[in-house]
Amino acid sequence: MATVDQYREHIKNLLTARVKLVWDKRIQAQTIFDTQGDHYLLIYVGWRESNRIYGTVSHIDIIDGKIWIQQDGTEVGIANELVELGVPKHDIVLGFDPPKFRDCTGFAVG
Repeated sequence: MATVDQYREHIKNLLTARVKLVWDKRIQAQTIFDTQGDHYLLIYVGWRESNRIYGTVSHIDIIDGKIWIQQDGTEVGIANELVELGVPKHDIVLGFDPPKFRDCTGFAVG
């Protein structure tokens, strides 16, 4: 059985790996890890010509021992990658889905 400490490491490793995937040198990917509050973010910051680039790509929290994916702008899906790492689906909540539809996802409802 996985522990919250293992969940923290999985999340940090997945978000850190995504920093290397930024293809545009004008855009900086930043990870923000609040391990005491269990909040983990990947954001993009930069400029493309006169257009400001700023936004949260991924936002993950650990709440009551479960991984809450609040935002996921990845192609593969952080939830799927966590499952591949051995995290059981009943410990992953897709927080971006409306609560009334979460029971249809195969993941935890909350």
